[in-house]
Amino acid sequence: MTFLRLPFVLLLTGVLGLAGCSMHQPVALYQLDSGEPGQPKQSAGMAVVLGPVSVADYLQRETLLQRQPDGSLTAATDGRWAGSLSADIDQLLVRQLAWRLDSQRVVLAPASTGFSPDVQVLLSITRLDSGANQPAILDAQWRLLDRRGQVRDNRIVHLEQPHSGSSSAQVQAQGQLLQRLAEQLSTAVKPLANQPALADEAPPKKPAAPVQVRKEPEKPKIPMASPIRTDMEVFRF
Repeated sequence: MTFLRLPFVLLLTGVLGLAGCSMHQPVALYQLDSGEPGQPKQSAGMAVVLGPVSVADYLQRETLLQRQPDGSLTAATDGRWAGSLSADIDQLLVRQLAWRLDSQRVVLAPASTGFSPDVQVLLSITRLDSGANQPAILDAQWRLLDRRGQVRDNRIVHLEQPHSGSSSAQVQAQGQLLQRLAEQLSTAVKPLANQPALADEAPPKKPAAPVQVRKEPEKPKIPMASPIRTDMEVFRF
C-alpha cells in the first residue's frame, strides 16, 4: 500500500510546487516617465513654489488601476506603482517646470523660510488613469498666486493621450500627460516674471482728509422793530 501511495504523494507535491510558483510570479513595477528634461542653467531664475499639490484619493495607492469601458476601475494583475504615485507626480512636475523656466529656483511646497516666490502654483489633480482600451486621461485645475498672494490665473484642463494598450504603454502615456500639463503651466507662469518688486511698489495712498472750512461765528440777530399802537408811538427792540 505504501508503494502505491508514493506516486500520488509525488504528484501532489509537484502540483503544489507549480501552484506556488504561479502565485509568486514577479510583478512589474512602474514609475512615471518624466521625459528628458534638461538641466536648468540660471541659478537666479524665476522663483516658483509648486504646491500644495492635491491628488485624488483613488490615486494614493500602489495599485495600478485600469479604467473599464463602463467607467469602473479594476486593479491591474501584471504591474503596480513602484512607490508613491503622488511623489512621482511632484518630482516630474518640478523637474519639467525648472527645465522649461530655466530656473534652479523651482521648489515644492512648503518652501524654506526666507524663500520669496514670484509665483505659487496651487494644483489639484482629480483624475489620472487609463485602460487597455481606454486612453490616458488627466483632469486638473491650477491657480497662480503672484508675489502679493493675489490670484492671477485660474484654469481647468482636460488632456487625453492614446497608447497601444499594454501596461507599460499606459504608464508612458500618463507621464506624457503630466509633461503636457507642465508645458501649459510654464506658459502661464512666464508672464509673471515681470512683476515689480514689492519694495518698488508705491505704497497705497491714504484718502485725503476732507478740507475743513472755518466758519465765521454767527452774528447775533437784531430783532426787527415792531410798532406798538398807543397814544405815543414807541418802538420796542
